Amino acid sequence: MEKKIAVILGDGIGPEVTQQSIKVLNCIAKQFGHRFIYNYGLMGADAIDKTGSALPEETITTCLDSDAVLFGAIGHPKYDNDPTAKVRPEQGLLQLRKTLQLFANIRPVNTYSSLEHLSPLKSQQLQGVDFIIYRELTGGIYFGKKEVNADYTEASDLCSYTKTEIERIAHLAFQSAQQRKKKLTLVDKANVLETSRLWRKVVQEISKEYTDVTVDYLFVDNAAMQIILNPGQFDVILTENMFGDIISDEASVISGSLGLLPSASIGVSSALFEPIHGSYPKAAGKDIANPVGSILSAAMMLDHFKLYEEANLVRAAVDWTLNSKFVTKDIDPVNYYFTSTIGDLICDYVTEKIPSDVNLLNIELRKSTLI
Repeated sequence: MEKKIAVILGDGIGPEVTQQSIKVLNCIAKQFGHRFIYNYGLMGADAIDKTGSALPEETITTCLDSDAVLFGAIGHPKYDNDPTAKVRPEQGLLQLRKTLQLFANIRPVNTYSSLEHLSPLKSQQLQGVDFIIYRELTGGIYFGKKEVNADYTEASDLCSYTKTEIERIAHLAFQSAQQRKKKLTLVDKANVLETSRLWRKVVQEISKEYTDVTVDYLFVDNAAMQIILNPGQFDVILTENMFGDIISDEASVISGSLGLLPSASIGVSSALFEPIHGSYPKAAGKDIANPVGSILSAAMMLDHFKLYEEANLVRAAVDWTLNSKFVTKDIDPVNYYFTSTIGDLICDYVTEKIPSDVNLLNIELRKSTLI
């Protein structure tokens, strides 16, 4: 298989973690006989510094001409801390989402037994946690009409949804549930909001097409509580834009490190894959950032290409790495491995270069088991 991948390295640690994903994708290509063609584009603070634009036209063209986009992270203090800045890094990402018509943000949430001590939840609450959040990305209050009166004593934000906007992401969520544990939870506020009542009506209609999927409904305040009390009860969560923004960030802390979590944004004809973490400028260039979220995002890209065996191999490699205590500084500030080393180890697993006998003593001494 041949695929064209647009690569946006971005700012801060974005280039370092994305380079490890490319390293892993190249190993997958070699192992399975695929060809991945990379075309690079600028976005974020790096793009502003070099072109004056957060998203140059050349980058948009590159993304539109590709089968998928692999993205690092954006943001830099010199823009984030300047309230007078007319051009900001995040404007590039918002513009790219709009241009590519990315309407569904997908975030898997799971845990690793070897890292349970890092989670704010107790071990018994982490058993069997494996769910995925489908957040609508282009509608709702974020994009509704905004008004404020002249003396700033009153303001309003319009929350608006159409049936079509709800239908297209609902079908994706139901199809995902069919491939998982066949359970979908709609998170809304239907006791108060008319838009939430529309969500319920549309989802109830669509559920008739997916009779093998059990559907339940939670108000968003209860859902936020249940994600902490009993996250293992969830399979696929479907929700609107603002609620999804909030609960996906809440759920992201369950695993113990933001560096572990991937995401995908699916559009009408394209898709973008990125780790959920930010650009973390203080760690840039130090080879200490966690590349796992980016690498797992690349695995989601492989799923998007319907290369399921390849994607599962990448996930197995990540599992082996974490369970063998090959981790970065965010997970173990004393016995840690470098960003590039984690990428090398995952590649070694993919290409079957890992020895069958792992010397745990060497791991404790922060030595490679491969020498």
